[in-house]
Amino acid sequence: MVDVLSSKQRRHNMSQIRGRDTKPELMVRRLLHACGYRFRLHCRDLPGKPDLILPKWRTAIFVNGCFWHRHDCRYFKLPSTHREFWEQKISKNVERDKIVQAALLKDGWRVLVIWECALRGKQKHTPEQFISEVENFLVSGETPASELKGKFS
Repeated sequence: MVDVLSSKQRRHNMSQIRGRDTKPELMVRRLLHACGYRFRLHCRDLPGKPDLILPKWRTAIFVNGCFWHRHDCRYFKLPSTHREFWEQKISKNVERDKIVQAALLKDGWRVLVIWECALRGKQKHTPEQFISEVENFLVSGETPASELKGKFS
């Protein structure tokens, strides 16, 4: 299939996609801060530059977009144009996520992945449910890695 946009239009569209300070990330930051949690942003000295780190709990939090990190939910659909390119790109993202999480776990960090679908749409968690799940993860101390997904995914 041929791309419906010119290469200049496509380049502009792709340049507008942000890797940090996304809406889901800002939502997580607001909720955590309102509950009294203090965190650092995009810590460059940790593998993968986690979106948030909670040093007190030695926890790294990643807020992942369902499309960019291939989450099995309604927000992920592989594009029909340039299919091989997208398959390769997203596969690399998923592989890098695994490597980064393994490195953080090896260094003694706990990892929490919050998926975009947990924060938007019909399946989203309420703010109370979200904070409750995050607090359960932080307090439990048993689980080194966890994911917060949409309620029905």
